Amino acid sequence: MSRRILPLAPALAVLALCVLAACKPATPPSADAPSAAAATSTPAGTDSPAASAPSRIAAAAAALNPLASPKDEITASMKKFLALDSYHASMQVSGGPRGAITNEVDFVAPDRYRMQMPMGTQYIVGDTMYMDMQGKVLKVPMPKGTLGQWRDPVKLAENAATMTVEAQGSEVIDGGPARKYLVHNTQPQPSDVTMWIGSNGLPVQIRASSTAQGQTADTTIRYSRFNDPTLRVDPPQ
Repeated sequence: MSRRILPLAPALAVLALCVLAACKPATPPSADAPSAAAATSTPAGTDSPAASAPSRIAAAAAALNPLASPKDEITASMKKFLALDSYHASMQVSGGPRGAITNEVDFVAPDRYRMQMPMGTQYIVGDTMYMDMQGKVLKVPMPKGTLGQWRDPVKLAENAATMTVEAQGSEVIDGGPARKYLVHNTQPQPSDVTMWIGSNGLPVQIRASSTAQGQTADTTIRYSRFNDPTLRVDPPQ
């Protein structure tokens, strides 16, 4: 079965496909395995490096990532993302029938988008799209609620039962540490998306692959300028 991704045109709540994800339950400890406290305890007044080092590492990790599971991490990140006043997204597509493509997207709450694409710049305000085509502005009405559904928690929650999330360690993205997760979804269509969550709890990058006309395209989206008050989206007049 080909891997596919959700439509990315609305930049959109591109992250909507990951909200309220479910995760695999942690493996329970064996009944005859020693407890963590017993395994790391030391006599009073001693400071065994072998015993204290793992506990210090665990404590540091918990302080950086206090959430209990990959599901909690993704859920919290998506809720925070959906509450943003503004952000910038840079989308790079490689491979596929159209070759390399770069799109730049700006979002300003509650309903303004600017999408700079090779074919031209498009603006969306509410349920109206403005297309700047070679100096001419076309004003196109959109079905009511087309974009709003991607920021609707109820819509997103409908897919939670079929989602799984797998923690895959951490990497450096744009010079900062980020926790990496693989999110698999079967609704509304099968998709595999890798997400990186920054130290601020917001998604800094997502990556997915899709197949069209027998060719595979890789899409990478990086996010920045979270809640930037200078970011504006004004449609052409």
